[in-house]
Amino acid sequence: MTLPAGSRLGPYEILAPLGSGGMGEVYRARDTRLERTVAVKVLPEHLSLSPESRQRFEREAKTISQLSHPHICALYDVGNAEGVEYLVMEYLEGETLAERLAKGPLPIEQVLRHGIEIADALDRAHAQGIVHRDLKPANVMITKSGVKLLDFGLAKAIAPSSPRGLTSFPTQEALTHEGAILGTLQYMAPEQLEGKEADARTDIFAFGALLYEMATGKKAFEAHSQASLIAAILERDPPPVSKVQPIAPPGFDRIVRRCLAKDPERRWQSARDVALELAELGSGAVAFVAAAAKPSGKRGMAGWVAAALLLLALLAVLFGPGRFRQRQATATTPVRFTIPPPAGSTLQGMLALSPDGTRLAFVATTADGRDRLLVRPLDSLATRSVDGTDGAEFPFWSPDGRSLAFFADGKLKRIAPDGGSPRTLCDAAAPRGGAWGADGTIVFSANVGGSIDLVPDTGGQPRPLAQLTSRSGEVYRWPSFLPDGRHFLYYVAFGDPKVMGVYVGSVDSSDTRRILPDADAAAVYAAPGHLFYRSGDRLMSRPFDVREMRPTGEASPVVEDVWWDGISTLATAFTVSSNGVLAYQTGGLSESQLLLYDRTGKELGPIGAPAAHFEPMFSPDGRSVLVSRGVKQRSLLTETWLADVGRGTMTRLATDPGVNSVTALWSPDGRRVAFASPPLGDVFVRDV
Repeated sequence: MTLPAGSRLGPYEILAPLGSGGMGEVYRARDTRLERTVAVKVLPEHLSLSPESRQRFEREAKTISQLSHPHICALYDVGNAEGVEYLVMEYLEGETLAERLAKGPLPIEQVLRHGIEIADALDRAHAQGIVHRDLKPANVMITKSGVKLLDFGLAKAIAPSSPRGLTSFPTQEALTHEGAILGTLQYMAPEQLEGKEADARTDIFAFGALLYEMATGKKAFEAHSQASLIAAILERDPPPVSKVQPIAPPGFDRIVRRCLAKDPERRWQSARDVALELAELGSGAVAFVAAAAKPSGKRGMAGWVAAALLLLALLAVLFGPGRFRQRQATATTPVRFTIPPPAGSTLQGMLALSPDGTRLAFVATTADGRDRLLVRPLDSLATRSVDGTDGAEFPFWSPDGRSLAFFADGKLKRIAPDGGSPRTLCDAAAPRGGAWGADGTIVFSANVGGSIDLVPDTGGQPRPLAQLTSRSGEVYRWPSFLPDGRHFLYYVAFGDPKVMGVYVGSVDSSDTRRILPDADAAAVYAAPGHLFYRSGDRLMSRPFDVREMRPTGEASPVVEDVWWDGISTLATAFTVSSNGVLAYQTGGLSESQLLLYDRTGKELGPIGAPAAHFEPMFSPDGRSVLVSRGVKQRSLLTETWLADVGRGTMTRLATDPGVNSVTALWSPDGRRVAFASPPLGDVFVRDV
């Protein structure tokens, strides 16, 4: 059954399809009574065939609707319209865990965070006597506020009175039987396969398979036929997580192995037990994502905080050659904690750790609407505003940590972090980052990144480094020094794609070399030998030989959902100290939802899905909207989309390869579109 846009199920107006599967079709809809967006699931026909089945379904749906938990998708309503059974659920924005796993395994910190959230949700439901019975990646949604479990408990309600047989082997991507009590084969516990009653421990087995797949990117049980897959679940254990994913922390194998015990009596007996084990493992596990130098703080800030709450996260890090690992010669204690901005203020994605990793400088818009430089010692709970830094942008520290440089009022300035009068060093309009060398020189990018300039830290007339003068429209941004204080990294953006990427340059010569052609943003070096840079919204680390000035290994993800400005400054909100402390601001590429309103201010509904939207513009007849959308996985790239106001749908207008559309305009007759591409503003015209 396919419901057209504009049709209704009771008080719910269908807006657009969201997906379909063996358990029915899901639509985005509008609740006309409460004026909110919801998700409506139309259930399979077999639910309508038996009055007894409908009554059982409605009874259990009412029970599930009473579940209130931040990591369980809320069930709002259940109904029947002209013989069509439907559910009304919370509308969620994000991607399923199955979609995320298609890109590879999750960083171990996310495995632990999402694992705790899932276990907590399971525990709440089990306490009310509700068992999921079909826990799998497709039923876990990853949102900005954490995971949400879908279809919670409905597997039992939707199941027919007699299980269907296992008659054929489906694809590896979809081993689900429509309406079957058996659930999804690859995540089923042995007792389910044997036709025994499922209980909370059945969900724990599926949860163990989920943890395994999140950490390794591989399913715990795989086979070439259905019979051999069933045999594997009943008789064999999957390879240890540590063999598939060596960076997994000690103890994680034990947790997963006990979840996957064949005998329910040998498993964890409650989801609460698993959540507590994962939380206890959390602080130690970070050391294997990036092991930690011993902190200098005195307040015991070693608590592991769920990243769904992060405004700013810091992680003490220490790197071994070629792979993250603990340094055996030093006792290390990982530290992970959050720093919220002061009350009434907003972070601006501009961070700088002092070289010794003890203080964090960042820019925030304070309650009075001004951007100021703030400093927070990491062994203190107090954040102090630095006087004389109104309008501050892109701070960076002196090598000795006694001064901070920043940009404001079209100037490059320096100031003591404890306060005092700022000193102007030189003109620097439209800055795009700077770095302070050990010999007292500063390199910085200004004038919208047209070149990398050099100036003494005592002030003077800046001089452009000749080898970095713009040639064909590219811009040079975000310089950072390498340990020798003479070579530095910088990022080349826009212009010819063949020259974009991360380069290494020198203050002593005109020699330059591209070292990371596929990087989406600037890179920063961290001792003893890694480059940090962003790819999409992931922060990556790659081994780097400072003597040879070249990468020496493959890149590995460190954290995800790092804040970045993909259109104007190209800034990424992270910073690394000389002794291995990493600070980053979360948030990814800022997204927004296009909403349509009438002239009275009444909301008529959303248009398209959330994205990084820029400069929407109505067509002359008011039937369409042009809007530029940022591409989440790529810096510098936007696409022009056409939104149909009546249908609420969006269509991407084809663009030429390499054209990054920023501003789009309608022709007076509404038949053509003109859009420009940065940085030189070439204009393209296309028929709609």
